Amino acid sequence: MDCHLSEQHKNHRTVPMSKGIFDITEKLKTKFKEAHTSLSQAITKDMHLTDMNDNKNIQSITKTFDALQKNKTTTENYLKQLNIKQKTLSDHNGQFENILSTNDHTQLLDNKKSLTNYLEQLMKELKELKSPIKTEYRIEGVDQLQTNIDNILKQARIVELIPESIQTNKNKFQQSAVTVAGGIFIDNDKSIYIADSLDHRIVKWTTNSNTGQIVGGGNGKGNKNNQLYNPTNIIYDEKNNSFIISDGGNNRVIQYSDKNQTNQEIIISTIFCLGLTIDKNGFIYASDYENHEVRRYKQGDKKGELVAGGNGKGKNLNQLNCPYYIFIDEDFSLYISDHDNNRVMKWKKDAKEGIIVAGGNGEGNSLKQLDNPYGVIVDHLGQIYVADAGNHRVIRWREGEKEGEVVVGGNGLGNKSSQLNFPHWFII
Repeated sequence: MDCHLSEQHKNHRTVPMSKGIFDITEKLKTKFKEAHTSLSQAITKDMHLTDMNDNKNIQSITKTFDALQKNKTTTENYLKQLNIKQKTLSDHNGQFENILSTNDHTQLLDNKKSLTNYLEQLMKELKELKSPIKTEYRIEGVDQLQTNIDNILKQARIVELIPESIQTNKNKFQQSAVTVAGGIFIDNDKSIYIADSLDHRIVKWTTNSNTGQIVGGGNGKGNKNNQLYNPTNIIYDEKNNSFIISDGGNNRVIQYSDKNQTNQEIIISTIFCLGLTIDKNGFIYASDYENHEVRRYKQGDKKGELVAGGNGKGKNLNQLNCPYYIFIDEDFSLYISDHDNNRVMKWKKDAKEGIIVAGGNGEGNSLKQLDNPYGVIVDHLGQIYVADAGNHRVIRWREGEKEGEVVVGGNGLGNKSSQLNFPHWFII
């Protein structure tokens, strides 16, 4: 018996990534300007201090002066590189503005890929671009510069899909309730929980309700007990009656009681996690986008156990490349949407490497290929369903077969009943 998309989710649709990327590029340009300003302030402050020859801390100041002299050329080059990156980013953003005004979806998709690739390259270069000023004498501007660079990296990696609306067989959600289908969870009462990433909150929708209820965050972006910052996924721990949320912008995974959302605990820190799942024994699995791995955690365990990847970024069977969403089956086999490899990997329990169960033949639109895979779910027959976002379809693969079959969409980008628009997540 084949599984079908839930009636509650058959009409889910999303709009292109253009708005999310447009917002992000604007934030990036602001962060670049802040970085430039803080670097200039740091240099000015250092030069001022070095002129204070009668200062009793002359030895410390001299060390700072010597360091600045040695690194003057490097510092100027550093600032020049930031300016070049800002200009390139502005050019990309200008192209997007022009295409947005024409509503040319085909051209928009092509430029989305171009800008996404640029952002990925930008993140790599910025990680390698270290502040050239290294002294024992603390300089506020230099510290602020590194903070700004960290913010640039954080903004660049959070590119969300924003649904125009979500419609069920009975209700149409309010247009004012903008949601991001980063992660969806449905409880036993058929209530839907959505990680509303750009509004920094978790929203609950009950059956027959016309309005949602904020059950997590909703107090602006931040890292306080009542705040979230770009949450990307949500699951429910039935044994502990608690929600577990990947709080992407804060680089953490948090847990809080469903009775008291302010009673929040950080269970995993220093992780950019997009995918979360929990097995029947209560072990939590979290994908680590930046370290290209998935770890399993038991209650109280902060480090976790490596269960997939962890061998650097790559396309070998023991590697992952920016893992997104994950799914665990009854046999504790882990399924991973290996996003940048355009494939889905299956890692059996205690395996040292995975097997390709969907895609893996490069980016493309044939039945052997995937293009930006996101959500992945496996039914009781072992059939693998993948939200093939770049191809605007949900595709089903049977393990061992060389190609999949389209079950929803696959008729181009659009809002007709036979089309999807960058599907991100689904329920079967």
